[in-house]
Amino acid sequence: MQDCTAWRLRVISGQLASTSKRSAEGVVGQPCRAEAAGSSSRICSREEALDLIQDGDSLVVAGFVGCGSPEHLLRGLRAKYDATSHPSNLDVYVGAPGGKGRGVELLAAEGLLRSLTYGWLGLSPKLLELVMKGKAKAWNFPLGIMSHLFRDVAAKRPGPISHVGLGTFVDPREKGGKVGGAHQRDKVRLMDVGGRDMLWYEAPRRIHIALLRGTSADLDGNISYEREPLLVDNLNQAFAAHNSGGKVIVQVERIVDRGSFPQRLIHIPGALVDKVVVAPVEDHWPTMASPVYDGSLTGEVRAPSSSTRPLAFSPKRIMAHRAMLELTKPHSIVNLGIGAPEGVSVMVATHGDAVSRTCHLTTEAGVIGGSPVGGLLFGAARNATALMPAASIIDFYQGGGCDLAVLGMAEVDAVGNVNVSNFGPGCGGFIDISQTSKQVIFLGTFTSGGLEVDIKHGKLTIVKEGRVEKFRKNVREKTFGAATAGERSIILNKATICFGLAIPYLQVVSHGGLGNKRLMLH
Repeated sequence: MQDCTAWRLRVISGQLASTSKRSAEGVVGQPCRAEAAGSSSRICSREEALDLIQDGDSLVVAGFVGCGSPEHLLRGLRAKYDATSHPSNLDVYVGAPGGKGRGVELLAAEGLLRSLTYGWLGLSPKLLELVMKGKAKAWNFPLGIMSHLFRDVAAKRPGPISHVGLGTFVDPREKGGKVGGAHQRDKVRLMDVGGRDMLWYEAPRRIHIALLRGTSADLDGNISYEREPLLVDNLNQAFAAHNSGGKVIVQVERIVDRGSFPQRLIHIPGALVDKVVVAPVEDHWPTMASPVYDGSLTGEVRAPSSSTRPLAFSPKRIMAHRAMLELTKPHSIVNLGIGAPEGVSVMVATHGDAVSRTCHLTTEAGVIGGSPVGGLLFGAARNATALMPAASIIDFYQGGGCDLAVLGMAEVDAVGNVNVSNFGPGCGGFIDISQTSKQVIFLGTFTSGGLEVDIKHGKLTIVKEGRVEKFRKNVREKTFGAATAGERSIILNKATICFGLAIPYLQVVSHGGLGNKRLMLH
């Protein structure tokens, strides 16, 4: 095994050295002037690129949580608006970009946005505040639907038609995905397709501008992603803008000479790219988590298994460990959600058995295998086996390819409905995954907001309950509809495991010294 690893490192080092040697003369590492990069008309200043955006345009913006944000372009767009009040009234479409005070949150200015259609905004509180105050119209769609929406704009289709979302808040019989009020126009319609209820999510007729990000651009505008942890929706977003007669603007960290990369490493062909802007280092961190590049997130190197730090003893560790014990089928396809489920990959790495370590851990961002990571890096994985566009893995999920999903929860009601979206950030990939996975595990504590626990001698003691009780008679919004769930769901709370749907109580089987009891929901 050591010989094999050493051989792999030698091969990778050789490839990187070869690439560097071929492209050294053409690299431009500072904000780019066209004359510095030869005769390419695509390579321009940020100001020239942003002048393409007009009042009332429809924009798509790349990024997934803390990865892949075109920070330099967004920062320039906000600065231009602050100085000139233009461009204004933009209709923006995003998947799940993050960045408190950074990234897409830079667009949180009254008048800059007319509307926002998004999958998840959990790391953009100012943007959420703008939406919740009604300063911009907003719709929240499942993250997978957003990925397919970009693809459908590119193909000039009317929008995704899917079973995903039935019985949840995006169903027009509930809220239709509207955020902030029912006065907004309907973008989701209920349809009968061959005798089956389906939802039609309306796609925009065109995308005027795509703001994207890659690693390198050659002089013909071909974009590679060798230092990006994720591909997400960049290609389909480029297709959507190009086929709409719009413009594709890509932020990169460097310009390289023609022929610097083999065709298999080019993710966005230059034929689709209108403008390329080289970002300064401070606006092009590898991820929002750190300015330091981590090659284990991109497949350049493999991190040793011993580098995974065990979780500290806490409710999160107990829940993650208990969820890991459900990984009993070899080679299962497993999705891990954001929040408490992030700990499952750590537990598999540090305490997993022979079976759990054969499972293929995945994320809706397009990663298969390796150890998915959390926080600002959520969606990426160290030592991943494969990487694909988000729309592709969502196709796989929606078709039932995920054997087990481990997801978080904010509220649960008496019949098993789950709410994670009503608190502002949105549903993300929760609906796509929870409705289609063969088995679903929800992780969460009984209360939140000030919860204090003590863990000693193998027992968990609640020192102080949190202010917010998660088990309610009725959830405020259905992100998971129990009526569509069958008997697939398990809920893991603290050190307990709760089974059951469509009953007025959940039977609690304790693993933390709390004793067996019925949990009456109020």
